[in-house]
Amino acid sequence: MQLRHVRTLLAPQDGTARVTCMAWSASSARFAVCTAERVVLLYDEQGERRDKFSTKPADAKYGRKSYVVKGMAFSPDSTKLAIGQTDNVVYVYRIGEEWGDKKVICNKFIQTSAVTCLLWPAENVIVFGLAEGKVRLANTKNNKSSTIYGTDSYVVSLTSNVSGRGILSGHADGTIVRFFFDDEGSGESQGKLAVHPCPPYALAWASSSIVAAGCDKKIVAYGKEGSVIQTFDYSRDSSEKEFTTAATSPSGQSIVLGSYDRLRVLNWSPRRSAWEEGKPKEIAHLYTITALAWKRDGSRICAGTLCGGVEQFDCCLRKTIYKNKFEMTYVGPSQVIVKNLSTGTRVVLKSQYGYEIDEVKILGKDRYLVAHTSDTLLLGDVSSNKLSEVAWQGSGGNEKFFFDNENVCMIFNAGELTLVEYGSNDILGSVRTEFVNPHLVSVRINERQQRGVDESKRLAYLIDIKTIATVDLVGGYNTGTISHDSKIDWLELNETGHKLLFRDKKMRLQLYDIESSTKTTILNYCSYVQWVPGSDVVVAQNRNSLCIWYNIDAPERVTMFPLKGDIVGLERNDGKTEVIVSEGVNTVPYTLDEGLIEFGTAIDDGDYHRAAAFLETLEMSTETEAMWKTLSRLALEVRQLHIAERCFAALGNMAKARFLHETNAIADQAAQEHGGDGTDHYLVRARLAMLDKNYKLAEMIFLEQNAPEEAMDMYQELHMWDECIVVAKAKGHPMLEKLRRGYYQWLLDTQQEEKAGEVQEGQGDYLAAISLYLRAGLPAKAARLAMSRDELLTNGDVIDRISTALIRGELYEQAGDLFEKVGNTRKALECYGKGSAFLKAVELARLAFPAEVVKLEEAWGDHLVQQKQLDAAINHYIEARCSIKALEAALGARQWKKAIYILDLQDKQTAAKYYLKIAQHYAALQEYQVAEELYIKGGQTKDAIDMYTQAGLWEQAHKLALKCMSQEEVTVLYITQAQEMERQGKYKEAERLYITVNEPDLAITMYKKCKMYDEMVCLVAKYHKDLLGDTHLHLGKELEAEGRLQEAEYHYLEAKDWKTTVNMYRMNDMWEEAYRVAKAYGGANSHKHVAYLWAKSLGGEAAVKLLSKFGLLEMAIDHATDSGVFEFAFELARLSMKQKMPDIHLKYAMFLEDEGKFEEAEGEFIKAGKPKEAVLMFVHNQNWDAAQRVAEAHDPDSVADVLVGQAQFAFEQREFQKAEAFLLRAQRPELAIKYYKEAGMWSEALRICKEYLPGRLGELQEECGREAGKKGSSGPEGLLEQAREWEQSGEYARAVDCYLKVRDPSNSVLVEKCLLKAAELAVKFLDQSQGVEVTRTVAPQLVAMKKYSMAAELYLNLDLTREAIDALIEGEEWSKAKHTAKELDPRYEYVDQRYKEYLKKQGKVDSLVGIDVMAALDIYAKQGQWEKCLEVAAKQSYQVLHKYVALYATHLICEGCWDRALHLYTQHGAPANPQNFNIYKRLFVEMVNAPGRNCAEAYPGWAELRDVLLALCENLVKCSEADPAAQEEFERMLLICHYCAARAAAQGLKQLDTMAAQLSISLLRHTDLLPADKAFYEAGMAAKAVSWENMAFVFLNRFLDLSDAIEEGNLDSLDHSDFQQTDIPFEVPLPAHQHVPEEQREEVRDWVLTVSMDQRLQQALPQDERGTYEASLVAAGTGVASLPCLLTGYPVLGNKIELRPGREVKKDVWYKFVMAVKTSHSPAGQDVIEFLRRWCGGLPSTSFSFQ
Repeated sequence: MQLRHVRTLLAPQDGTARVTCMAWSASSARFAVCTAERVVLLYDEQGERRDKFSTKPADAKYGRKSYVVKGMAFSPDSTKLAIGQTDNVVYVYRIGEEWGDKKVICNKFIQTSAVTCLLWPAENVIVFGLAEGKVRLANTKNNKSSTIYGTDSYVVSLTSNVSGRGILSGHADGTIVRFFFDDEGSGESQGKLAVHPCPPYALAWASSSIVAAGCDKKIVAYGKEGSVIQTFDYSRDSSEKEFTTAATSPSGQSIVLGSYDRLRVLNWSPRRSAWEEGKPKEIAHLYTITALAWKRDGSRICAGTLCGGVEQFDCCLRKTIYKNKFEMTYVGPSQVIVKNLSTGTRVVLKSQYGYEIDEVKILGKDRYLVAHTSDTLLLGDVSSNKLSEVAWQGSGGNEKFFFDNENVCMIFNAGELTLVEYGSNDILGSVRTEFVNPHLVSVRINERQQRGVDESKRLAYLIDIKTIATVDLVGGYNTGTISHDSKIDWLELNETGHKLLFRDKKMRLQLYDIESSTKTTILNYCSYVQWVPGSDVVVAQNRNSLCIWYNIDAPERVTMFPLKGDIVGLERNDGKTEVIVSEGVNTVPYTLDEGLIEFGTAIDDGDYHRAAAFLETLEMSTETEAMWKTLSRLALEVRQLHIAERCFAALGNMAKARFLHETNAIADQAAQEHGGDGTDHYLVRARLAMLDKNYKLAEMIFLEQNAPEEAMDMYQELHMWDECIVVAKAKGHPMLEKLRRGYYQWLLDTQQEEKAGEVQEGQGDYLAAISLYLRAGLPAKAARLAMSRDELLTNGDVIDRISTALIRGELYEQAGDLFEKVGNTRKALECYGKGSAFLKAVELARLAFPAEVVKLEEAWGDHLVQQKQLDAAINHYIEARCSIKALEAALGARQWKKAIYILDLQDKQTAAKYYLKIAQHYAALQEYQVAEELYIKGGQTKDAIDMYTQAGLWEQAHKLALKCMSQEEVTVLYITQAQEMERQGKYKEAERLYITVNEPDLAITMYKKCKMYDEMVCLVAKYHKDLLGDTHLHLGKELEAEGRLQEAEYHYLEAKDWKTTVNMYRMNDMWEEAYRVAKAYGGANSHKHVAYLWAKSLGGEAAVKLLSKFGLLEMAIDHATDSGVFEFAFELARLSMKQKMPDIHLKYAMFLEDEGKFEEAEGEFIKAGKPKEAVLMFVHNQNWDAAQRVAEAHDPDSVADVLVGQAQFAFEQREFQKAEAFLLRAQRPELAIKYYKEAGMWSEALRICKEYLPGRLGELQEECGREAGKKGSSGPEGLLEQAREWEQSGEYARAVDCYLKVRDPSNSVLVEKCLLKAAELAVKFLDQSQGVEVTRTVAPQLVAMKKYSMAAELYLNLDLTREAIDALIEGEEWSKAKHTAKELDPRYEYVDQRYKEYLKKQGKVDSLVGIDVMAALDIYAKQGQWEKCLEVAAKQSYQVLHKYVALYATHLICEGCWDRALHLYTQHGAPANPQNFNIYKRLFVEMVNAPGRNCAEAYPGWAELRDVLLALCENLVKCSEADPAAQEEFERMLLICHYCAARAAAQGLKQLDTMAAQLSISLLRHTDLLPADKAFYEAGMAAKAVSWENMAFVFLNRFLDLSDAIEEGNLDSLDHSDFQQTDIPFEVPLPAHQHVPEEQREEVRDWVLTVSMDQRLQQALPQDERGTYEASLVAAGTGVASLPCLLTGYPVLGNKIELRPGREVKKDVWYKFVMAVKTSHSPAGQDVIEFLRRWCGGLPSTSFSFQ
């Protein structure tokens, strides 16, 4: 961490004025300083002083100077300030929440000794130390103080840990004592921790250790149990003084200790687990640091000094800008301040465990913070400032965060969903799920408070795609699991978390009540659903209906409206709820009934009066009735009886309304007598229990109140006599007997004889009871009583009466029981039989009448059959040996196995019909094996076969049929069955039957007849593979005939006959399909052929367009031509490719020639531009006249060919003279020679040769006398001799050939002579062409022998000038070559060009200058001979010169010699060439960045650059094509250079120091072109030099900020407040490096800090009469711009001299400058004036001269 001075809050005084204590509020919004005058100054967060107040002594009589304030601390809520004083008192001032609130003492704690230090670590708890050694606690709530612990040594320091749960005190004897209010589970010890070597005035408790320091100049770090872990010893540093105070950063990871003129910083390194010393902040003349206070967000620390000054420092590790929206200040490894740049709001993000924070991200529409540490995850809501830190093991940054819920962050990682509530440091809940779509997870966190519910935190999520789980996050248990039958795509809890809506993929909307675990489908086809915010009202859309449930407790009651569009949203504000519906391009709001919504909200809020008042306003409807019922139930639950009464009255339930009215009267009377609302009165409670039909509870309430009569009255009123008598009996009530009598009489009166009988039976009067039972028509009850009492059984009269009544009532079974009881078994058996009590009858018969048992069993079976109890009847029939009945009962009861068992015991004839029925049952169950056996047993084998056939089990059917039928019968059966199936349309079944009997052809025929071609083809492929292709073709033709072309195509293609497909489509004029098929299935060119035919069918323009579309136009023309369709080819070519017409004519002509139509062919050949072909045609056909005619008319060159043809024909006819005449006319004597040679007529051949081809005479002669040539086979001598012989005989051509053949490497002279001789003979005696040929042979050989001149002469003899020159050039005989070229060949440059190349190659530049100066200049430049290059270029044009000047300048700049480059332009001028602009800019940049240019000695350089730029600007003005932007930029550069030059000139004259300073200051407005740090440094130093300390301080402070920014690499942290309303630019380029050395920067830094202590100094720029910064050209208020003075750069406001329009100087400045130059004779000053004269076109008249 680094400390950077920000500002001085309180200026130091000249003498001692100790700042005794300082404190920051917990909110960081207030800062308090107590001065030596005991006045508390209050500052705001920005450091502006907003308030102050004076402290008070404990006793006013001692005066205000009787005490010193030693400690001060803000309360945790920042509204109070505790002050500890040496006059034995602690005051607590209420300072209020607003600035300027009245300051009131709200607590006062008198002590026994002076207060020495003070803390306020927790609410209502102030801790302070006393001079007597005690550490005490003051409780602001009860205004009492108590001792925490006591020592015998003065308390010198007091500090708390980071959480404020523990304190440390340092004492004068060096003791350090620790005390915990809560050790937070650390287990650290309390009491004496360590003994420091000196009083620990500087004491700090960091998160990892305790640091103490004092007057021994040592800083000691102690471990958690007091062991020394680290020591920093400065005792040998003479500049160090004692340590006076210390402060810990809020994160506990940094400590600052104050001493004399110095602040030392210690930073905790978690990796090394040790303190590391940061760079100390040393400030001269700061004197002793007496107090330190660290801002609670960690971003600032304030230091108070002995002289009364308070300095504020910025302390941060680094700053970053996030998305240009947030500034993040890392004030410690574990603390980051996030500031919203647009709103200025700040959030302090801090790890509670001290972990280092990695990167901070701002997500969720720039509202939520996310940051990781090594072991935790930090989350925060920026808008509500709720922060959380939860334990989180690193997962590689793979978490997904969802911020859809404002109260909770959902984190999904590796299949686990974790919920973190903002503001809570514990994970709210964690569940396993793979579904993290926000629509599939619903979280509700205390969104709507309910009566009696403190916290409501519920979660609903998907376990799998069909299962929802709901979780109570407060208790951490599962509240329900909902399984659904379809995939779920949306779910949401209501705001209280008691009901869940969800929708599945089938668009069904379900409602689940979590309390009752009931699920209800409330809507189908649901496309939109949403809870209305702040209520339990549901809005949904069903197709074109808007559905609203105002009371979701009654989901069947829904309000519906028709819609025209789709719901897109729901808005609720300003007491109105609207459903937004999109209807095409418009959105329409549908307003809901806010009253109904209001009712639900009132119910949820428990405000039943408001709910009732609302319902009063509504008409009665089903919805309203449901709401009244709901309200009545809820009102009764909370005993709001008046509301319940009103509800029942509204519902028309007058009984309950009247009952509640009476109850309310009782409650009101009880309330008047006893207070309260009266609902606790026992009568009220009892009546409410009665209303709830809970009579036992009412009885209990009465009996608790000892009011049995009231309980009895209640039961009597309700005619609940039994309960009444029980109460009377329990309480021993005297009216018990009367009650019984009354009850009995009442029963008789009300004709309740049964109940009266029970009463008499209970009292033991059995006869009376029997009489009553019989009177009541209850003989069974009388019989039960008689059978239970033996004495009654002996009473025959009673028995007769009862039995008669029983029989009359047809209660035969009870009569039988009675008769059996009295021993009358016959009567009993009869009665049992009549009463169908067969069990008892059979049991009795077995004992008394065994012979009747079988008869009874059959009767019993019949009875059971009548009762449809067939299953039970089976066994009874078996017992009665009635097998048929048993069998029918088994069949009726579907007891098939029993039926089969019974059948197996019967004879075959009887069983046959039953087997069939059972078999049909098993066939229906698809138990075919069992059914088959039963059919066979029943003799119905055919039915079994039919069963298998219908089931599609052809193999089993066939197998069975073969067993019992012949093959022919089986086949007939199957074919018959198949035909039946076929008639029924069951073709698959029919097919299987045909196949089963091996008749696939019948199946094929069936499918063909039904036109089921796919099935037909399958069968053919399977059974007649060889016929498959023919079948496809046949089907294709049939389908084609039917017009089903697509299907036909399929079959043709399956038959591999694509051509038929194409023809089919062609015939039907479906060319697109034909083309598609040909392209897909045909060969490489098939589709082209189809396209051609398609086009041919279209003709004209359509054909051309079609072929062009497919890119086949040219191919089509060629194809048509090749195919002989010339009309179509001509048509296509004429419309689109006229260039093809000749080719078509030519091919047409050839076609006609082949057809023998020579006359027509002739015309076409001529149209094709090929008359020669016509001639050859006629020649070939020996039509010489026609050939001659065509040749003469159209191709004169072919006349010779005609003559040659005639000659050839004449030779064949041996008409030699005629033939020779033709050939000579055709100028083809060589053919005459050839023909004569072939005819053996050598003499005629030699004659023709000699006359017409003398050049070939020798060859012919040689051919005639081949033997003569044999003499030349004996070497060079032989050849030489032969040549001479030929020469003497006049055969010079032969002689030349022989001379040329002479080859002798050992005798070059001989060869040379032979060559020359051959050339001589050729030139003299042979014709020119032969001479040229021989010369071209000889001369290269001479060149090869380096006889260049001889070769040249040979060439020149035959006028081969070019070859002669080349020979001379090759021999480097340049003068001869030039001479020859000059005289004989006008292409003189050719030689020069070769000469230049030669000179370049040889590097002879000086010689090259005279020939090609540009090439020479390029070589000079390449060789680095720049002086020579420029010297030569200067003799050329101005443009050439400046081309090489620019190249040289670029070279010099790259070499770092920019000053020499500048001199070049001074020497040669600065043309306005755009390509030179970058050079000029580079020269300017190099100059302004060069060090040492702010002095008088730098004038020549500035003047040189200035003059160059002046020349450039003047040239730009003259240039018509100049770029205005470039011109303006160079004019600014000129102005800057002029200022710098003028400044250098002024620096050489003492009397012009002020002017030099003004120029440096004026240059600041050009810091977008100048290096900003250098410009501010020079301006500040110049201002300092002329004692303008205010400006110097501002500029040098800016310089230091820029210097820091260069170190950090960005300008984001710059503060522009000092330069508001000036023309000094804020946005400047960041210099790449520091332009001012470190030593000078440190000097500036020290001077700024020293000056900042001076309270006389103002950190502001001086202003002029405009109220604007004096050097600014633009007035702040009006925006009016002034012109700058050319000698100071300051604005010219009046008293000016106008040198020319737009250029002015201040009159006084001008005369002062001119006078100074005159008196000093300064050359630089004179040059400045001369420059101004040139620049401004003249100067004002003056009477001085500089001569």
